[in-house]
Amino acid sequence: MTFRNFDELIASVKKASRTKTVAVAAAADEHTLEAVFRASKEGLVTPLLVGEAAEIKAVLDKLGETLPEENIFDATGLPEAAEKAVALVREGKADILMKGKIDTSVLLKAVVNKEHGLGKGGLMSHFTIFEIPDYKKLVTCVDGGMVTYPTLEQKKAIIENTVETLRAMGYECPKVGVLACVEKLNPNMPETVDGDKLKKMNEAGEIKNCIVEGPISYDCALDAEIAELKGYKSPVAGDCDILVVPNIHAGNILGKALTISCKARMAGVVVGAKCPIILTSRGSSSDEKYLSIVIGAAAVV
Repeated sequence: MTFRNFDELIASVKKASRTKTVAVAAAADEHTLEAVFRASKEGLVTPLLVGEAAEIKAVLDKLGETLPEENIFDATGLPEAAEKAVALVREGKADILMKGKIDTSVLLKAVVNKEHGLGKGGLMSHFTIFEIPDYKKLVTCVDGGMVTYPTLEQKKAIIENTVETLRAMGYECPKVGVLACVEKLNPNMPETVDGDKLKKMNEAGEIKNCIVEGPISYDCALDAEIAELKGYKSPVAGDCDILVVPNIHAGNILGKALTISCKARMAGVVVGAKCPIILTSRGSSSDEKYLSIVIGAAAVV
């Protein structure tokens, strides 16, 4: 299974056997709650709101929304809001963690707490998915938000996190392209060396449940006709589900180029923890936050 666009993914989430629950840390944020209640009204999630109860209720009143008292968890200060939201996930009361009006660093401190956090002992990475005009399906770009300069082993973990997430969403065998500016191994270009090694790891069964190709250029990864003209033969060419970028700068630039210049829609979550974590920035639109909730709900088995 693959999804051509977000509408197809939303329809899939609506057919799920149960509605997922999202815990929002420091929930007194208008854009965040707009997105949360949009998803709630569509039957995608049930919200649990954590933070200063009076502030949360004031925002709800402004938006004209209501929520049962038992779904609002009072917390004094941002660290306590983060800890209580994380605890709701850890206790099995929530499936997804979402950032509200809180610094990412404060929320992540609670997430990575060794005794009471949500870590699984491995690498956490950022999963960003794009709906690109004129591309035939949704495509995931990793990692443009968490891991700055990934080593070979970290790239392997990023691929594994991403494949696991897509498989939870219903994909059977995602196609992975490890990006570089050329399609051939060049010992003087570390990006091509890593691409070649990751492909061999996949062929040896060290990276499972996907097809890894690398090194591969962006044009060959997304355009089968260009790949054919270049003589680049691969089952991944022109059909990628996942693009693995060399570092956070490349991922950030690619993501902004797609959204700003190409008018792509995007959504993202942190994966590799005990639940999907939505860490959209305060400047993110309500639509991006809503779509990130969709991704979070889709990624919960």
